Amino acid sequence: MTVRRPGRRGVSARQIAWRAQTLLVMLPYGLGSQPPSSRGVTPSATPSATRTDARPVTRRVDDRITAIQCAATSTLAARAPLLAWRGDVVQHAEWSVRLGANAVRNRLIIVRMPTSRMSFVLDVARRGDAMVPWSLETAPRDADVALNAGQFTDAGPWGWVVHRHQELRPPGVGPLAGAFVVDSGGAVAILNASELASWRAPLRAVEAIQSYPMLLSDSARPPLALCDARAGVDLTHRDARLAIGLTRDGVLLIVMSRYVLPGGSISRVPIGPTTPETAEIMRRLGAERALMLDGGLSAQLLVREGQDALRWPGLRAVPLALLARVRR
Repeated sequence: MTVRRPGRRGVSARQIAWRAQTLLVMLPYGLGSQPPSSRGVTPSATPSATRTDARPVTRRVDDRITAIQCAATSTLAARAPLLAWRGDVVQHAEWSVRLGANAVRNRLIIVRMPTSRMSFVLDVARRGDAMVPWSLETAPRDADVALNAGQFTDAGPWGWVVHRHQELRPPGVGPLAGAFVVDSGGAVAILNASELASWRAPLRAVEAIQSYPMLLSDSARPPLALCDARAGVDLTHRDARLAIGLTRDGVLLIVMSRYVLPGGSISRVPIGPTTPETAEIMRRLGAERALMLDGGLSAQLLVREGQDALRWPGLRAVPLALLARVRR
């Protein structure tokens, strides 16, 4: 499955400086680790790189993460990280990891919430009939969690989009394409590509967003195509990641990666887990099914903690987001 990348666009002096800084940091990892070209809607302004969340709250420091194993041994019990969770219904924590053979330092921001206590809806940024950039600054004040969603091309969201029980875009095609769906009763699911048809005829989804690749399928196993380079997934590329998963007991997991600079602070430089490493991260956190969302420069996340809002902004705005609210 191939998603067309948009062409180059004009950039500001600030963006040129950012790209130069990114290249200097990424040179030790080889030119193959450069971020992909821009996808989706260009933001009207580049967000500040200042981190606005609280201090790290992980207990186990710098766990080593390697690529998930596609053999049967990958179904063995995962060694879950020991994390210090903050929050009540919506909880968040941070997990320091070292990735792969080169021990690339990353910090994972993890959010978990019981789906039975939450309502989920897409947030489509529009001006008239046209989609416009969405970012954390435009997230509704009553949203307890907000994040960018799906994959994007020049024309807008890639693949299946359903909003308020209206199909805005038909499904894309690919063996690793999956979807996050919400039904009329508020129940959520992560679907494999083969399951999408049964949700369209008749249309059962009230909200749906398609993305790729599927990271974990039934029983926390990676899809076989995920470990097959012929499936079109780059198995060695490092990038900032954003993923969503569901546990067996109905807990929704959201994971976003951030690169750790030599001094210990986090950065939006897009160096993070490979796709197989992201699958292993989701397995270690207890996900039965998991799906990659749009990461890279687009990855952004908001979590409300009481009257405060913790923000991990991105460098590129997109036209579509997923919002979660605690049912009062």
